[in-house]
Amino acid sequence: MKHYLLSVVQPAGATPPGPEALAAIMRNVETFNDELRAAGAWVFAGGLHGPETATMLRPQDGDVLVTDGPYAEGKEYLGGLCLIRAADLDEALDWGRKAALATTLPIEVRPFVDQY
Repeated sequence: MKHYLLSVVQPAGATPPGPEALAAIMRNVETFNDELRAAGAWVFAGGLHGPETATMLRPQDGDVLVTDGPYAEGKEYLGGLCLIRAADLDEALDWGRKAALATTLPIEVRPFVDQY
């Protein structure tokens, strides 16, 4: 089994869904996570605070410079992630499709390097 990262792509500045819609999305995400667990594919998942909460650490002249803010600003940001186990890319893409339907957001699927 290989590991894949399912990244939840959150649009910056988007109006969040209302309470009822958000509750339905969260139920769908929990159902998705339960399905991952039952299949033995779930490793870890979680949502992230917005990029305005980020702190950057940059090596500079043998020290580390600490600054507020995201590494890069853009129209979209990493809103959450899910680390899964899958036999191959096709299986990971199937999980990614289910994640997109559960979250109602775009999902990026990426394999990890050098897997055993």
